[in-house]
Amino acid sequence: MHLVPVNVETVRIGQPLPFPLMDKDGLLLARKAFVIDSKEALADYARRGGGLYIDVADAEAHHRAYVEQLHGLVRDGKALGVIAGTQLSANNKQQRQTQEDERPDWLDLQVQGNTLLHDGHSVHFLERLERLAERLNRQSLRNPDGTLFALIHLSGSEMRMYSATHAMLVSVMCGLAAREVLKWPAEMEAQMCKAALTMNLAMTDMQDRLALQAEPPSASQRAVIDAHAIKSAEMLATVGVTDATWLQAVHDHHIPLPGPLRDRAPAQQMGRLIQRADMFAARLAPRAARTPLSPAAAMQACYFDENRKIDEAGAALIKAVGIYQPGSFVRLATEEIAVVVKRGLNTTTPRVAVLINRSGMPTVEPIVRDTSVRDHRVVASVAQRDIKLQMNLERLLPFTAMP
Repeated sequence: MHLVPVNVETVRIGQPLPFPLMDKDGLLLARKAFVIDSKEALADYARRGGGLYIDVADAEAHHRAYVEQLHGLVRDGKALGVIAGTQLSANNKQQRQTQEDERPDWLDLQVQGNTLLHDGHSVHFLERLERLAERLNRQSLRNPDGTLFALIHLSGSEMRMYSATHAMLVSVMCGLAAREVLKWPAEMEAQMCKAALTMNLAMTDMQDRLALQAEPPSASQRAVIDAHAIKSAEMLATVGVTDATWLQAVHDHHIPLPGPLRDRAPAQQMGRLIQRADMFAARLAPRAARTPLSPAAAMQACYFDENRKIDEAGAALIKAVGIYQPGSFVRLATEEIAVVVKRGLNTTTPRVAVLINRSGMPTVEPIVRDTSVRDHRVVASVAQRDIKLQMNLERLLPFTAMP
């Protein structure tokens, strides 16, 4: 166990701990999910323990808790610049954007999306949405493999913010398919990406609850699910969205319309692509009441339409993100287990990083393999739940940017 100190300001009062707290010698002070109910109690823990410490393996959870606290202050109307005691200049903002592009903080983006979609009636909703959509677009253009890797990893590892992570993944997948395969105009791509981000606006809270709910949806929950597309479009119009194509795409994204895309209006084309990506991402993510499919099985489900014919939108998604997407796990002919880090020249030959060797032991460092080489070919998908290994997102993201 390697301990790292924790700033007491990053521990949220009255909320379940996302990680165990320990003293300087590694003795447990408070278990994971324990609720510290006052600042005085927290200070007492810190005094008794010679400070507060966590295992370095819990660093992502620690960072997430800190970012959630900052966004809580924003929701309360307090400016982060004031909290930090400084105001960002235009140059500082440009520098920050450059840093975000070069080293994106995906946990922060996940929390931003979560905050945005849970506050769908805010007067600042459209401004924040544009900012989130722009950041996702920049990352998708700069490093599409890294973007897919991060969002697929987060979809499979964090259910508490399911709705936002799901929406961001669907948006990015649709954007890649529109840009790289369907060759849609940039304006149409941008409209669709924002429609995907907001497709479930009317059921964000309930969607998060359902991800953690062991029993099937109740009759009242089913009614919300059935009406959410229409209601989401109405909410968007209420907060100021005037783009009729965007609104119609959200309104129509669950209407079954098999057949060629070229025969449809732009909003219906967008809605169909969103529907197929929505279907894939939903099958990929874990739920308390449902075991996730492997990425290959989830993608196959969206490949055929309601008439069991090849679906044009589903096929475009597979061409764009591959049968084995960045962030998913595979077994190689060598019996090694690897995580996909880059899409390959075709949909079945990705670049991978081996994490578990043929003896079933974790590798000291990830080993990069090209699966177009026969000896290293992919022989099967592996479900994330079957990987008994804690994956560090920051450690693996650099592999997605390798030439």
